[in-house]
Amino acid sequence: MGETENHQHHHHPPPPQVVAPPAAPPPNFALSRGPTWTPAEQLHQLQYCIHSNPSWPQSLLLAFQHFVVNLGTTVLIASTMVPRMGGNHGDKARVIQVLLFMSGINTLLQTLIGSRLPTVMGVSFAYTLPLLSIINDYTDEAFATEHDRFVRGIRTVQGSLIVASFVNIILGYGRAWGELTRFFTPIVMVPVVCLVGLGLFARGFPLLGNCMEIGLPMLILLIISQQYLKRVHSRAHLILERFALLICIGIVWAFASVLTVSGAYNNVKTATKLSCRTDRSYLMSSAPWIKIPYPFQWGTPIFRASHVFGMIGAALVSSAESTATFFAAARLSGATAPPAHVLSRSIGLQGIGMLLEGLFGSLVGTTASVENVGLLGLTHIGSRRVVQISTGFMIFFSIFGKFGAFFASIPLPIFAAIYCILLGIVAACGITFIQFANSNSMRNIYVLGVSLFLGLSIPQYFVMNTTGDGHGPVRTNAGWFNSILNTFFSSPATVAIIVGTVLDNTLEAKQVDDRGIPWWKPFQHRKGDSRTEEFYSYPLRINEYIPSRFL
Repeated sequence: MGETENHQHHHHPPPPQVVAPPAAPPPNFALSRGPTWTPAEQLHQLQYCIHSNPSWPQSLLLAFQHFVVNLGTTVLIASTMVPRMGGNHGDKARVIQVLLFMSGINTLLQTLIGSRLPTVMGVSFAYTLPLLSIINDYTDEAFATEHDRFVRGIRTVQGSLIVASFVNIILGYGRAWGELTRFFTPIVMVPVVCLVGLGLFARGFPLLGNCMEIGLPMLILLIISQQYLKRVHSRAHLILERFALLICIGIVWAFASVLTVSGAYNNVKTATKLSCRTDRSYLMSSAPWIKIPYPFQWGTPIFRASHVFGMIGAALVSSAESTATFFAAARLSGATAPPAHVLSRSIGLQGIGMLLEGLFGSLVGTTASVENVGLLGLTHIGSRRVVQISTGFMIFFSIFGKFGAFFASIPLPIFAAIYCILLGIVAACGITFIQFANSNSMRNIYVLGVSLFLGLSIPQYFVMNTTGDGHGPVRTNAGWFNSILNTFFSSPATVAIIVGTVLDNTLEAKQVDDRGIPWWKPFQHRKGDSRTEEFYSYPLRINEYIPSRFL
């Protein structure tokens, strides 16, 4: 007994010393395992940010690279849709020309008076569902020739695009879109930006797999040359980091041509021929030498109410996807997050772009191209001027058809290999937004997990249950209602925006800081952060001539 009392006497005084230090060790523990990184609004490893410009020769080459990356999606959508509409190779060449021309015009408008971010406006896959339902409507009707069916279809697309464009114009310039984006927080941006990249996974390896012997070498060659070979020599570092993409396309395209000419694909399935051969697009022979796209080139637009609603759904989806892409672009070009008024005006301008597309007879509307944003991250060059120069290439090649057709005959698996890397960069860029919120908060983990999973899972269900003629799982008696819902839920980024925003704004956070609001708030207002003006103000004092309520 005495002994234990003695023990207690001995051990009573020390505890304060043993208990007191644990307050200090946690930082030491972290440091002993390596440094911790402070959150950074702007990426510091870019060689050129949004308003710094590489030398002219380099800018031209980089711009051409942007043009080539954007071309892949354009050719993909024209090759899938035009034959189904009843168009021939000549129609396909003309459609590619119009799509490129409108991409050029829209990109120029967006970089000058829209979002001011270095984003290429490329064709959007959101419009494929309403397009399929238009095609389906005309399959049963009797036409003198297939070409007449194609022209009728594209005139209906024109009418629907023209009407649907006003939704975006009103949402954007009426400032409603900007008000909606005020509900976003870093926690919502993670799944949304992540899924705008990951959601296109079908355009990666599944498309590459159509022709392994071209796609796989391209993927491996691109990774090795762009990441590993650049360490060989300081000069090689510069060239390969920036231009490896063009060099690899050249090498693999030449390889594909050799295989085609040597007869490697003479006795294979038709599908393989289409994917692998370099002469299967028939664009070179059918493209005109010079043709300037002009309004109503297919005839007068046809307005049909049933199709307009599907297009309105697609217009909203492409706005949601563009918004996510703008956040990724801002991050990868060294700018701060785009404020609400910038997002509003860029969506309004996208509506105006859509109206122009309807007038010029484009096949689908445009959205900010995710692949091209990935390219900013791949080359470490986020210069706005480079993207503006690329519009020159788009417009040039859309007018001089034969030259454009030459590059459009690059086999699609080569593009798919590029997308495997570029879309991944955008997805990873979305993940970086978590640094501004508390990633150890269980509530945040819940919101992130549910919106990420549902954002991938719901669209997958819709895609799997959509028939070849564009009928999705929602089948009520109201056709317009079906079109809108099927289009909405087939887009991963849109589902993530809906689920993420609802959960994040309704679940209570333990602390306000957990959601990253204090960091996020300044960037949403025009005067909130001093850098906003520097990145997003209009060029050449246009501001002085525009009434302030429209800015």
